[in-house]
Amino acid sequence: MPLFLALCLVAGILIGTFYANHFSGNRLNIINTGSNKVNDLMRIIDDQYVDTVDMAELVEQAMQQILSELDPHSAYIRAKDAEASIENLRGSFSGIGVSFTMQDDTARIISVIKGGPSEKVGLQAGDRIVSVDGETIAGKGISSDECMKRMKGEKGSKVKLGIYRRGEKQTLYYTIIRGDVPVHSVEATYMLTPETGYIKINAFSETTYPELLVALAELNQQGFKDLVIDLRGNTGGIMQTAIQMANIFLPKNRLILYTEGRKSPRQEYVSDGRGAFPNLPLVVLVDEGSASASEIFAGAIQDNDRGTIIGRRSFGKGLVQQPIEFRDGSLIRLTIARYYTPSGRCIQKPYEKGHGDEYENDLMERYERGEFFSEDSIKQNGPQFKTLLGRIVYGSGGIMPDIFIPEDTSDVTSYYKEANMSGLIRLFALDFTDEHRDELNELETNDEVISYLDRQNLIRKFADFAQKEGLKKRNLMLYKSRNLFKRTIYAHIISNTKETEQFYEFINRDDPAIEKAVEILAEGKAFPEAPQETENEKD
Repeated sequence: MPLFLALCLVAGILIGTFYANHFSGNRLNIINTGSNKVNDLMRIIDDQYVDTVDMAELVEQAMQQILSELDPHSAYIRAKDAEASIENLRGSFSGIGVSFTMQDDTARIISVIKGGPSEKVGLQAGDRIVSVDGETIAGKGISSDECMKRMKGEKGSKVKLGIYRRGEKQTLYYTIIRGDVPVHSVEATYMLTPETGYIKINAFSETTYPELLVALAELNQQGFKDLVIDLRGNTGGIMQTAIQMANIFLPKNRLILYTEGRKSPRQEYVSDGRGAFPNLPLVVLVDEGSASASEIFAGAIQDNDRGTIIGRRSFGKGLVQQPIEFRDGSLIRLTIARYYTPSGRCIQKPYEKGHGDEYENDLMERYERGEFFSEDSIKQNGPQFKTLLGRIVYGSGGIMPDIFIPEDTSDVTSYYKEANMSGLIRLFALDFTDEHRDELNELETNDEVISYLDRQNLIRKFADFAQKEGLKKRNLMLYKSRNLFKRTIYAHIISNTKETEQFYEFINRDDPAIEKAVEILAEGKAFPEAPQETENEKD
């Protein structure tokens, strides 16, 4: 009898399964949850779709699409790209340590990174890489990404480069041991005036805080009395780094920021009073490219009335991402909280879920409505908040500077824009640098370089070069944009041959934001004042 009952039970299960699969429209007998639906959708596609499907690639695409439906900053990063994304925050990477550009299907070295493996073996700016590990790459139509992939590798591994160098008759060969290449986030440190220091920071990585301490020590040795920190174009990075940096300049027990999310309880970050410069007059430069950690730092300074913010409205990113890694090496950056500046404002600009393209086009829309050129064009529709002294600031849409500096487009013409965006100015400057590298290397100061370049008639030479490359000469536009052409060409040449400090010294010479910062500091007006009460408020 037990055997008979068991056989009946098995038969019943088989018959039930048969009818469920063939007479119920292939409906799945599962709990109808979202995760099960996604898993079963993938299985159904794999089992029944008309064509063969690369399921692994379909999953990769689905991951990206799902996260894009949440917010503009939650993202999926494939395993092959994950390491590179981490390197940007780490402050170093494993490689050979050169910066190069592709021209005429050849990799031309623009600069050799100080302290990197290539500098140690003698590679030079201007060298052309013609082969990698015995395989010719010049003239093969290899992309810059493919070239970089061939030169990067595990730390300690070797790569043999064939180099063509101007003046040498034969190919030179260098065997380089790949190693750690430092990526400095503090790009420049120097004195703007005998009393005003300047620090340019391009990212917030793991090494930014110690780099900043070193930069401040250098300026201290030179007797600086006040400081300009340039965060223009700095897209951010590690939140904790921004907190550490703000702590340097804030008195004890000042709120730097707080974070809060649905599953993330409110967490406050407060200055500990150990910062070395709580009373140093300070100006911070921002623009539409300043985002995330840059806005945390600028917001902490502004809301605590600790310094003056100069420039244009920042990007507006107030979401906190947490990296979560998968077993295959891929990872997601999931938004888990919002951050709030000390006054309580979230500076995240508005977004609509699943409309990433509109979000990305926000800067173009700002440009088209004139926000970069006129303060009156800036829309501040967010809620109002007050700084420590009672000054009004706005949430929802970035950090609005205390002093607005418009973008100068008076010299811009369509001819200049085409020349610059096509890369012709950069290529011309690189060619000129290669031809005159010996003379340029003998010149030490920017004044010497400028005097030398002024004698070279570079604007006319560029116009001839560009015409040969297919850009028709437009004399009237060339004349109108002559100062802009001169400044851009000179800047590229200085960048090709000198240290980054000299490059920033040159481009900052006639920068309106720098000029305003120096003026504010010289007048002793870096510390904001409390707003004056109106008669109605007094009553």
